[in-house]
Amino acid sequence: MREDGSREKERSRDRLRIGQGIDFHKFTPESSLILGGCEIPHEYGLDGHSDADVLTHAVMDAILGALGEGDIGEIFPDSDSEYKGARSLNLLGHLRAEFLEGSFAIINLDVTIIAESPRLNKYKEAMGKNLACTLGINNDRVNIKATTTEGMGFIGESQGMAAQAVVLLEKNFTQSRSDS
Repeated sequence: MREDGSREKERSRDRLRIGQGIDFHKFTPESSLILGGCEIPHEYGLDGHSDADVLTHAVMDAILGALGEGDIGEIFPDSDSEYKGARSLNLLGHLRAEFLEGSFAIINLDVTIIAESPRLNKYKEAMGKNLACTLGINNDRVNIKATTTEGMGFIGESQGMAAQAVVLLEKNFTQSRSDS
């Protein structure tokens, strides 16, 4: 096999990466509810070291998983006071700059928020726009869904919420003159 064909085969094999992320937070009356960077009116917020944006945390873990870079607890540890009260969208922007720019492009991002309350349908578009803007992608590459657990478990008992994300990345290959 020619060297060019071998290199092309390797590029093809490493071209796409998929990652999934999941995050859970319990409710607290002592904070605001932030999801996808949007403040959502609700009697409870989520408890966490940062703003506890469960949606954005799941997205970050999905991206890190696709890249084989661990999880957000390793990149933004809750033992570091620098991240106390941090806006998760800012952390996502940092992650994008550090790990994605110039290396990988987001093909699509699909997220599910799992909560009994509040109802989130009217906020999904704004959350998606915030994520797309922060990630530097078109809005149509982000899909956000919301569901309940039909009253089952800690989420069904309105003690907290969760989010799950799946992301597809494509490697940006640049050819230098020596590759041509």
